[in-house]
Parts: sequence; C-alpha cells; structure tokens
Amino acid sequence: MAVPKRRHSSTRGKKRRTHWKLQKPSRSICSHCSQPKLPHRVCRLCGYYDGEEVIVQESARNA
Repeated sequence: MAVPKRRHSSTRGKKRRTHWKLQKPSRSICSHCSQPKLPHRVCRLCGYYDGEEVIVQESARNA
C-alpha cells in the first residue's frame, strides 16, 4: 500500500483546499411576474415556465 514518506505541511493542505467553497445559486428573472427564480425551473409565485402556465395556483383555481 502506498504511504507518504513525509507529512504534508498544513500550508500545503490549505493550498489544496482553496477551491472547497460554496457558491451562491444563480438567479434569473421570471418573464411573467418579474420575480427572481432559479434558472430552468417553474416560478414558485406564478407557476409559469417559458411563457406557459405549468402549475395552476390556488388563487387562480378558486376564482
């Protein structure tokens, strides 16, 4: 089994881990209600995706 001959310094380990960070999710604007939403997903507020109503909201169903 391969075993390192010498211990890596803490600085060297930290240099390797510089890219281990979280990124903010990207946001796009809904074309129907102009609210921010995740790209390529149905808008939570109005239920539209790509200009078409995909999910009928409760308020629209009752009216």
